[in-house]
Amino acid sequence: MSYNLHQIGLTLVPGVGSILVRQLISYCGAAEDVFRSPLARLLKVPGIGDVTARAILKSDVLTEAEQVAKRLEKLGASTLFYTDKAYPNRLKTLYDAPALLYFQGAGNLNAPRTIGLVGTRQATEYGRRITSEIVEAVAPYGVNVISGLAYGIDIAAHRASLTNGLPTIGVMASGLDIIYPNVHQKTAREMTTLGGLLTESQPGTKPDAHLFPARNRIIAGLSDAIVVVEAAAKGGALITAEYANNYHREVFAVPGQLNQAFSAGCNKLIRENKAQIYTSPKDLIETLNWDRDVDHVSSKNIAPALPVDITEEESQIVALLRQSTDLHIDDLSWQSQIPMGRLASVLLNLEFRGFVRSLPGKKYAVVYV
Repeated sequence: MSYNLHQIGLTLVPGVGSILVRQLISYCGAAEDVFRSPLARLLKVPGIGDVTARAILKSDVLTEAEQVAKRLEKLGASTLFYTDKAYPNRLKTLYDAPALLYFQGAGNLNAPRTIGLVGTRQATEYGRRITSEIVEAVAPYGVNVISGLAYGIDIAAHRASLTNGLPTIGVMASGLDIIYPNVHQKTAREMTTLGGLLTESQPGTKPDAHLFPARNRIIAGLSDAIVVVEAAAKGGALITAEYANNYHREVFAVPGQLNQAFSAGCNKLIRENKAQIYTSPKDLIETLNWDRDVDHVSSKNIAPALPVDITEEESQIVALLRQSTDLHIDDLSWQSQIPMGRLASVLLNLEFRGFVRSLPGKKYAVVYV
């Protein structure tokens, strides 16, 4: 397995986060070109000062990258740079998405349907049961289940997915070689056969507290919908829900008994209109239009033929939508490179002509006959 040491090295430079990595690539070209650029050119990149520019030019950054690559090879893990085709499409349009991800497993990070299940580490029997019921209900739709490998709701979601033969992705706040908590080692290994383990942290990174909120944004970004099963009034699950709302993902919360500590967060989300109330799997499946998608696939319906007067941009959008179950307008803009203002007009015209339909959450899909 080969690794791009320059891409890894960029993420190891002190003071260079994912946003600055994108700035550097935008100004200099490929990652290799960043390290070959003279100091004067680097100083012209917005956000790059003298200290950071000199840090980029230090050879020990690439030496450190070589050590990272060796550890990844032992793990059988791969890297995903934000310009790679295999990088998760759902993350590509997010301004704060990781520039580089580390992945171990056989799963598809661009699966047509995904759902994030999150909640408290002190899950009750009720919470674990609801989590299992949700996973069992979505299993016929071939869903990727995303969670954080933590105690409680997270591990219940992963284990229920394995029981139902669903791929499940564990997003970690540590390096791939440090499973946290350690008691989930066996489950984590099983997950790599169908799904996998994903992190933005290099091998050897310990799960420090400040890394968990960053981990939560990846869970939210990868998911078509987030379901908060049980949560306290404050905590990681509510942070994930906040990210999901910011990313225009669907958010559901399972209501709980009044005066119960781990119902407070869910009830708060519902009360503040930051989540839809979850009452059954039907709420989730119908909101995401998975029931319609399955009907279309099973009956082998096809999209109508396009007329000769369709524009190149309209044809491009229809082609992208035919490749996926549905796409968010941000993803369409990114993949087509059509500016958002013009894209909205193109989609409206296609909708009027009966070729696409709008879905909840600013998503679009092809109309089938």
